[in-house]
Amino acid sequence: MASSNARNYDIILFGATGYTGKLCAEYITLKLPADLKWAVAGRSASKLSAIVDELKPLNSDRRQPGIETAALTPEDLDNLVKRTRVLINTVGPYHLYGSPVVEACAKNGTHYLDVTGETPWVLEMIKKHHETAKANKAIIIPEIGVESAPSDLVAWSLASLTRNKLSVGLREVVCSFEMKAAPSGGTLATLLGLPAHYGVKQVQDSMRPWALSPITGSKTEKAKSWVTKILGLRSVPKLGLVTTSLAAGANEAIVQRSWGLQDNGKFYGSKFTYAEYQKTNNRATGIASHLFVVMLLVALATKPVRWLVKKLVYAPGQGPAKESTKNELLELHTIATADQGGRTTKRAYGRFRYDGGMYYLTGILLAEAAMVLLQNDDLTKKLGGGLLTPAMLGQSFIDKIRNAGAIVEAEMLPDE
Repeated sequence: MASSNARNYDIILFGATGYTGKLCAEYITLKLPADLKWAVAGRSASKLSAIVDELKPLNSDRRQPGIETAALTPEDLDNLVKRTRVLINTVGPYHLYGSPVVEACAKNGTHYLDVTGETPWVLEMIKKHHETAKANKAIIIPEIGVESAPSDLVAWSLASLTRNKLSVGLREVVCSFEMKAAPSGGTLATLLGLPAHYGVKQVQDSMRPWALSPITGSKTEKAKSWVTKILGLRSVPKLGLVTTSLAAGANEAIVQRSWGLQDNGKFYGSKFTYAEYQKTNNRATGIASHLFVVMLLVALATKPVRWLVKKLVYAPGQGPAKESTKNELLELHTIATADQGGRTTKRAYGRFRYDGGMYYLTGILLAEAAMVLLQNDDLTKKLGGGLLTPAMLGQSFIDKIRNAGAIVEAEMLPDE
């Protein structure tokens, strides 16, 4: 990475005029250090100026952000990313607009963060830019928003706890995921666009177990009963009844990559598996949720359905009104089984919870991850560079988001 002295900014927020970008800019203004050197960036100088004007009353004592304009051209992006230590990218869908940004950061040694949930695109970026980013010491972390930081951080916390307490890895980790929130226009545009851009088969291939991991782990499908495969239902001790989750594919893929990146899977354990489900209250709603997810994924693979849905949802850059998000919720309950011999099986419990707007949480995760990269030279040197995952930021990241209002817990359970 280029010397920080040669860079004008600590952070550039690219896409600050979009729905998620505005919320991230608001959080930076309110919560990050007042002397932070940062800028908002995008295509329209007038829109960026309007955002800066909106931010000033929130914290008039802090350094105001610079304004940088850039189009999605190699020349503009090279010039942009060379001016900052960390680039936060909120311009989606990423499979349409993110690739040249990642390429510019990888080759210019600029750390990069985004909030995609587009697993096929992440796989494409790994194949194209991991080695370049590693060579140039650029830390590239996609999916550091609601997808998939909470899942990844809880799994890492449980692996760390079990290593510290028992000196063993994990055999099985199961997560119950609950989210009450409305999607933004960008999220819906992404969901609609992936099958058309990559094709159904390529999307499916990217969701295969361990597809994002640098090495292949344990098989997970044998653990699923016919009830789970056909009806989506599974009863998990300590978690209760769970069903198919629409978010599971993206989250599982990132957790599996974290497994492979950390000491070639040895830190989490050679027999490690991770499965994520949605919380459900009873069998009827669980089956209905499972069938809805299956039918939705099948339907979105067809052009007429995608055309119809586009007419009914928020446009990209738009989202739910801020007031309506106050009662939103994200909560994960996770049970991990230690990989140890003997008659007694040790288990650990992990939890993540955030009350409030999910896209504001995304802004928190982006901003605080950027601060970890800026403030922890020892960590960045240890990580080196490449296409990494939220969990690679470790305890420093967890501590920051706890201070921002999230609950992140991990504890050993009593022997049964």
